[in-house]
Amino acid sequence: MSKVQTSPDGAADGYVHVRGAREHNLRDVSVDIPRDKVVVFTGVSGSGKSSLAFGTIYAEAQRRYLESVSPYARRLFQQMPVPEVDSVDGLPPAIALQQQRGGSSGRSSVGSITTLSNLLRMLYSRAGTYPAGLARLEAESFSPNTPMGACPKCHGLGRILDVTEASMVPDDSLSIRERAVASWPTAWQGQNLRDILITMGVDVDCPWRDLPRKTRDWILYTDETPTVPVYPGLTHEQVQAAITQKKEPGYNGTFTGARRYIMQTFSGSQSATMRRRAESFMTATECPECHGQKLNADALHVTFGGLNIAQLTALPLEEIATKLSDVARKTQAGAGNAKGIAAQRIVTDMSARIGVLLHLGLGYLQMDRGVQTLSPGEYQRLRLGTQIHSSLFGVVYVLDEPSSGLHPADTEALLEALSKLKAAGNSLFLVEHNLDIIRKAEWIVDVGPMAGEAGGHVLYSGPPDGLRDVAESSTRAYLFSPPALPHRTPRVPAGWLKLKGIRWNNLDDLSASFPLGVFTSVTGVSGSGKSSLVSQVLTTIVAQALGQPLADMEEDGDDDMLLSQAPATHPQARITAGLETIRRLVVIDQKPIGRTPRSNLATYTGLFDTIRKLYARTDLARERKYDASWFSFNMPRGRCPHCEGAGSVMVELLFLPSVYTPCPICHGSRYKPEVLDVMYHGRSIADVLAMNVEEATRFFADDPAPSATLVTLMKGGLGHLRLGQPATELSGGEAQRIKLATELQKQRRGHTLYVLDEPTTGLHPLDVDRLMEHLQELVESGNTVIAAEHDMRLVARGDWVIDMGPGAGTRGGHIVAEGTPADVASAAASRTAPFLKQYIG
Repeated sequence: MSKVQTSPDGAADGYVHVRGAREHNLRDVSVDIPRDKVVVFTGVSGSGKSSLAFGTIYAEAQRRYLESVSPYARRLFQQMPVPEVDSVDGLPPAIALQQQRGGSSGRSSVGSITTLSNLLRMLYSRAGTYPAGLARLEAESFSPNTPMGACPKCHGLGRILDVTEASMVPDDSLSIRERAVASWPTAWQGQNLRDILITMGVDVDCPWRDLPRKTRDWILYTDETPTVPVYPGLTHEQVQAAITQKKEPGYNGTFTGARRYIMQTFSGSQSATMRRRAESFMTATECPECHGQKLNADALHVTFGGLNIAQLTALPLEEIATKLSDVARKTQAGAGNAKGIAAQRIVTDMSARIGVLLHLGLGYLQMDRGVQTLSPGEYQRLRLGTQIHSSLFGVVYVLDEPSSGLHPADTEALLEALSKLKAAGNSLFLVEHNLDIIRKAEWIVDVGPMAGEAGGHVLYSGPPDGLRDVAESSTRAYLFSPPALPHRTPRVPAGWLKLKGIRWNNLDDLSASFPLGVFTSVTGVSGSGKSSLVSQVLTTIVAQALGQPLADMEEDGDDDMLLSQAPATHPQARITAGLETIRRLVVIDQKPIGRTPRSNLATYTGLFDTIRKLYARTDLARERKYDASWFSFNMPRGRCPHCEGAGSVMVELLFLPSVYTPCPICHGSRYKPEVLDVMYHGRSIADVLAMNVEEATRFFADDPAPSATLVTLMKGGLGHLRLGQPATELSGGEAQRIKLATELQKQRRGHTLYVLDEPTTGLHPLDVDRLMEHLQELVESGNTVIAAEHDMRLVARGDWVIDMGPGAGTRGGHIVAEGTPADVASAAASRTAPFLKQYIG
């Protein structure tokens, strides 16, 4: 029986009243939540807690705020959908601090999102040391993102993007007909360019390296675009004869040089896929004019404390704080003049802002570090630090797992920061799984009991201790009497994968050995170098050694993260042993399994292909000659022509959030009526997509192919998800477990190395236990699993631990302890040890 504590006498004072919330899986939820408190929303992954905190409470607060601004201004906001709720009363203004980076571009940096860059540019403008003859520059002149500040050569990127013969022609033993010029487009357009060269007399059957240098250079680098008659399929001699006889050509073709084609595609194509393909043939080199510092010469000649602005922003925040402090002391003597006053005020403000970030454990970050390289937890804590400094009053802060990416040793500083926000007169609503954070809550809203359709109820709302009596709660057991870990003897490694000369971020000439055939956790305080070691160096070097493109590992990579935004250097290391036993590398992260509502669990796992084949074998489908493509909502044959298989249509409301309504033709089914006529055991293909995994497992129990996948998904705790549920609605934890289930169902031969970066992020402790069972299953099958991780409960159940540290940034980057979990738990030099020891029997 759920226990929901309501406000005294139903009074509005002091409480936020939510009535009839139906967002996503919420089941007509009504709950009263106190203001001016630290309130934590708990529950298993997918239970509905984020739908209540963000999808309902914050979305309603944003809607009300936007009603107060002009219609034109509303169009500039990224508006959340209007929540499905009867009423929300007593709601103050709200600020959401989520882990998503929103629309941050490759030029966004730590300095820009904390506003430190603006202050620093003003400092250099007003109080910098100028060389003789250089007039004072405005603040905009110190920004690489403005025309007056950017280096004219690289336009503020710090590097030059270009192509080389080697990048465009990777195999010079091939002929042009054999597609030696790999950078040219594929299919017809590439054939067109080859046919044009035949008309022009170029020998397209000669190996590329045997062509004259002048011919090769013209093909690759010319900006000329001659138009010539094309006679497809004819030799040069036959073409010349046809021209002499004035025969009508197949068409007139216009030539484009290989470099010209790449540059035009990279800068002008609307397709992210085409831009990414063009990028793959480009090289990035340091700009020869600004030497990677992105600014024009005048801006780089201005110094403060002996450094130009590019040199200062390349330092970690903790070093910048020290530098500013030293300069502040030296300028106090001259504080009476305008320059001294300006320096003092700006330095004081910057020092205060940086001080908050240092207290949050972010001192190791550089000001010029790109936002896209930050972990979700780092990004959210940077924004949290900015809010603490702003000193707002009377606001509800809605935070999405603020402990994400935090080592247990760093949690205390986070709690202090949250206390400051509350002490300033604000309310804190936290969606959180970290038990240390939950224990510090003044009020708990527990959502469940399980996920998806089995969740969506508020099981308990009240002071933490009252949760002890709620038997339905999955959080209760872990909070008050955590299940004991099973006693186990760590596995013995089958071998060792050894890397030497590791250089990347704060790793400098490091050597590391990873045991094979076991489960390894790489631990360490935030910023110690564990993600650099595991997710960047290890994956990059092993992929290169196996000849496996990184794109194979990350099918849903960031389409917008192009070469111009990527780091100028790459991880360095050499493998000295152990690679010979590894057949394949798999990276399993929490990135979305698809970017559009057309992607879903069924399509990602391959389950949908299997199901469509079953429908194509039915008698009616055979009679009508429907193959499997008729049962795909992504193919024109069988999908509804009105909504093109989306199942809904968007109604644009200009300055209001766009709304989606069921398609008036197919009523949300996605298919043509004649396709829905085809039944399999009495259900249409649309009926199957509407089933959740648990229902589908029973429905396909006698069909081995779909059943195997569905049983694996059930074991991963994903029985609540609908087969056709859009990927955009899935949490990061759900996406990760779908990837794991997809790997587990594959019958792979040979040893696979699985690499995970903080796999427990976004997971309830119950889901962490399920995750560990999956990971152990991978190891039992003869594979290796390596994870960068903070969850000590998971670490204690592994076979080996590599602990990084001792601190963050420049104070980290070393292996301070390694061995079995019991060995590391007793290591005196390890900051992880005391937290791990709690779980070691």
